[in-house]
Amino acid sequence: MTLTESTILLAEKLGEKLLQKQWQISCAESCTGGGIGYAITSISGSSAWFEQGFLTYSNDAKQQLVGVSAATLDEHGAVSADVVEQMAAGAAQAAGAQLGIAVSGVAGPTGGTEDKPVGTVWFGVYVDGNCLSEKMCFDGDRHQVREQTIQHALSYCLRVLA
Repeated sequence: MTLTESTILLAEKLGEKLLQKQWQISCAESCTGGGIGYAITSISGSSAWFEQGFLTYSNDAKQQLVGVSAATLDEHGAVSADVVEQMAAGAAQAAGAQLGIAVSGVAGPTGGTEDKPVGTVWFGVYVDGNCLSEKMCFDGDRHQVREQTIQHALSYCLRVLA
């Protein structure tokens, strides 16, 4: 995976913020396939603020690794606010981190529906005991959707830490 300069800068800024707070971050990733963790660990010294992440591509992995409930998956689907909030909280709690970021989306080119077209991504953040979520719709091919998702996840974390 090749990271853009802007992605690396976002990861560096996030690391600086986390170091200032003496916090750790954990991530639970679906559509990015580990890209957020890759961006974070591309930064020298990231072991001071990143210890563990979860690649939760399947629904079973979401349940087993980060505690997403089967009922939530059944009711809302994997690409939803409720699921990413549970993913973010579960990742943070499992890793003993103060900040958790989670993503689940449709990177394409297959898998899109009328309700959740290709490019739809939900982001969940767990911070200070609270869960937040937001939905984005990105354009482009699979690689572009994933890259935009990684960048937005890092930016979202920076926003909640500001």
